[in-house]
Amino acid sequence: MRASKGDKLVQHGRVVGQHDHVVEVVEVLGPEGNPPYRVRAENGHETIMSPGPDCQVKHEEKHPQR
Repeated sequence: MRASKGDKLVQHGRVVGQHDHVVEVVEVLGPEGNPPYRVRAENGHETIMSPGPDCQVKHEEKHPQR
């Protein structure tokens, strides 16, 4: 798993009715985009995370500049 600053990590709910948890990568602490990552939740809480197999990286969309 590789991520960059600004990417989103989506941790999927493990049981029926549990919502996905989405956080933003604010710092990559591992080499070459590998975990661990410092992440920030929507409520502003920051933590260090090494995502497991139930996580997915949503890469930040790069828009061409004019």
